[in-house]
Amino acid sequence: MIGALVALFLVIVAGHLARRILLPDPGVWNAGEKISYYLLVPALLIETLAKAKLSSVPVGAIATALLAANLSMATLLLLIRKPIETRFQIHGPAFTSIFQGSTRWNAFVALAMAGNLYGEAGVTLASVAMAVLIPVLNVQSVWVLRRYGSGQGGSLLRGLATNPFIIGITVGLLLNFTGLAPPQPVMSALNMVGSGALGLGLLLVGAGLRLEDLGRPNLALMLGLGLRLIVQPAIGGVAALALGLSGPAVAVVVICLAVPTASACYVLARQMGGDAPLMAAILTAQTLVSFLTLPALFVIFGL
Repeated sequence: MIGALVALFLVIVAGHLARRILLPDPGVWNAGEKISYYLLVPALLIETLAKAKLSSVPVGAIATALLAANLSMATLLLLIRKPIETRFQIHGPAFTSIFQGSTRWNAFVALAMAGNLYGEAGVTLASVAMAVLIPVLNVQSVWVLRRYGSGQGGSLLRGLATNPFIIGITVGLLLNFTGLAPPQPVMSALNMVGSGALGLGLLLVGAGLRLEDLGRPNLALMLGLGLRLIVQPAIGGVAALALGLSGPAVAVVVICLAVPTASACYVLARQMGGDAPLMAAILTAQTLVSFLTLPALFVIFGL
């Protein structure tokens, strides 16, 4: 466990140093993010889900545990929105950043960690989690930003239909359910492309760290940290155990709910009137603090 986390940490540090020293041009990293988002991760999802033995994966229990944690967190946030606005002056745009930071997850980190710990089985479990959570999280985030942000977004249905992760998940599941097997050269090509997703994704996380955003800690930042890294994975872990899950299945549920939020949250905050500086601070702080909270959660749940 510690060795796997250290390996992830080293790749993230390498990405941060590369951005600071070797490749300071933002265009390089923007291009890398697009390559990963539009090509590498979708290829990994198609290949993984197409050949996954889903009958051996407790899909229903995993989905129930993940959705229980997600919906509990979303409900809690909506319930406390008015009190924290009234008492602490945390208004709409800042609330949207707390919401995104508390509910969304960095699939790159989750995939890398699950794969590092449990190999192909871990990647399969994490891919199932992506199939469950990604559509739900996209709908939630866009709705909250439209409702409480200061800007307007595009078509929600169009955004879902053109999301590369959702496309990759849909194609992979269709291949799996129908039993259609692409020619071996196609699967080999998907494997070669997808195998670059985990390493590049972690480098991108490191490149996106903005340590200067941590200079002024406040309640909004603390909420984004505590709710995401402690409360939500605790709910999900308890739900997973209550549903009879064990071992890698529980671990992947906890991982997916306890990794830092997605870097795409920052882009969405800028586009739809959220508090982008707060979003950047939450993302950076979560990335750093998660290297303490994740091992603690594994100890608590006996993983």
